[in-house]
Amino acid sequence: MAGARAAAASSAGSSASSGNPPPQEPGLGELLEEFSRTQYRAKDCSGTGGSKVERIEKRCLELFGRDYCYSVIQNVNGDICGHYPQHIVFLEYESSEKEKDTFQSTVQVSKLQDLVYRSKTARCRGRFVCPVILFKGKHICRSATLAGWGELYGRTGYNYIFSGGADDAWADAEDVTEEDCAHRSSDTHLFDKVRGYDIKLLRYLSVKYICDLMVENKKVKFGMNVTSSEKVDKAQRYADFTLLSIPYPGCEFFKEYKDRDYMAEGLIFNWKQDYVDAPLSIPDFLTCSLNIDWSQYQSWDLVQQTQNYLKLLLSIINSDDDSGLLVHCISGWDRTPLFISLLRLSLWADGLIHMSLKPAEILYLTVAYDWFLFGHMLVDRLSKGEEIFFFCFNFLKHIISEEFSALKTQRGKSLPARDAGFTLEDICMLRRKDRGSTTSLGSDFSLVMESSPGATGSFTYEAVDLVPAGTQTQAAWLAALSERETRLQEVRSAFLATYSSTVGLRAAAPSPSGAIGGLLEQFVRGVGLRGTSSSTS
Repeated sequence: MAGARAAAASSAGSSASSGNPPPQEPGLGELLEEFSRTQYRAKDCSGTGGSKVERIEKRCLELFGRDYCYSVIQNVNGDICGHYPQHIVFLEYESSEKEKDTFQSTVQVSKLQDLVYRSKTARCRGRFVCPVILFKGKHICRSATLAGWGELYGRTGYNYIFSGGADDAWADAEDVTEEDCAHRSSDTHLFDKVRGYDIKLLRYLSVKYICDLMVENKKVKFGMNVTSSEKVDKAQRYADFTLLSIPYPGCEFFKEYKDRDYMAEGLIFNWKQDYVDAPLSIPDFLTCSLNIDWSQYQSWDLVQQTQNYLKLLLSIINSDDDSGLLVHCISGWDRTPLFISLLRLSLWADGLIHMSLKPAEILYLTVAYDWFLFGHMLVDRLSKGEEIFFFCFNFLKHIISEEFSALKTQRGKSLPARDAGFTLEDICMLRRKDRGSTTSLGSDFSLVMESSPGATGSFTYEAVDLVPAGTQTQAAWLAALSERETRLQEVRSAFLATYSSTVGLRAAAPSPSGAIGGLLEQFVRGVGLRGTSSSTS
């Protein structure tokens, strides 16, 4: 099996390096065109646009079903959340074809749906805690942040008036009494109720770690606290969870990324702005093994910050405990899908999740499910030049190395202390013809940059035979690492090819000679497209 995967990776690398466009998912172009025209709303899934969305949702269910048995949380017409999929996938366990025929749910789906329904008002825009990735039996979840009193009272009042007096956040006849209704003016009482359901849902999903990407403690609009967060809950309702405040710039910052011709290197967020009041806070026991100086986070550029946060998230989910993870920002549709998508692609590239999916298929799944069907406002972001969506997939070139591999922990546990002295550094010292090369749109893909021409492919088992006897485990790991690199490059290449021909890229400031921007020039040269293939959105 491992030999077949290595051969496939080598073949894919050779194909990409030949200058031909990478294989693409047939529906990806249609998906990106639909995505760039309208924001997904579950209640609008009718007519011509609805048939397209139905195809997208059906394809997602098919791709999930390749490797998992799952149940579905029904959200028809957006009854639970208007910007969540109509069919929300709850992955239960990895499966074989035989298991799918005898699948029995491992959870009480009705109870899960009930908890979801009751907890939805606890979070901004009703974007409740939703499991989206299953890794080592752990649920990786996404959501918006906690609703503040302004939104909470507004939403519960709206539900009460427009549901004939039946407020669905309080619809439990066993819990709600006339006395409860009389006390709804009490902040504490209302928060206890709705946040209590939110906590029950988190516990039902075995979530222990909550990573908050907000740069503020509370979102303030027009002088009102619109949203809150677990880290500033006055009643300490979330004290039993491990809370991490890892502030990350919002979508507005990615206008600067576009204006710098899509160059994230050297782009540093201004942490001195008035509204930025959430400091980085991570428990020491989660950082001791990462060898990162977290005190310097305000000096990191966008590349370093994204890399280090991703390392942290991977370290949490790859630990030995059985606890799940929640990632959220404010609304949960910009920064949240960025890191959910990077986690999904990184774990897939290691061969640890979605194992049967090809690069074009995992790309379709993460674009459709993690971004489009969870309500990312691509139309609005493109109109403002806030290209966080594009950044996500262009950023894959920065996470190809072993630092981001979840396999390295397994490698460390299985290997003796120092086996024959053959290390990754030794690999980097090999001649290119021996160690293989990366196939990319530019040299910044490569682990080691060299200029010798004509080398193609990636690690193969022939190349790994160079490893001295007694280091078979290390050799297998290095082969897998090479496959990771190739797979992520294929995803990025497929994305850029389709994005260019549908949504289109525009240089921020054309040069005096009229040449296109550096990224576009690199892209057209690497993928073999004409410069006129880009179109406006």
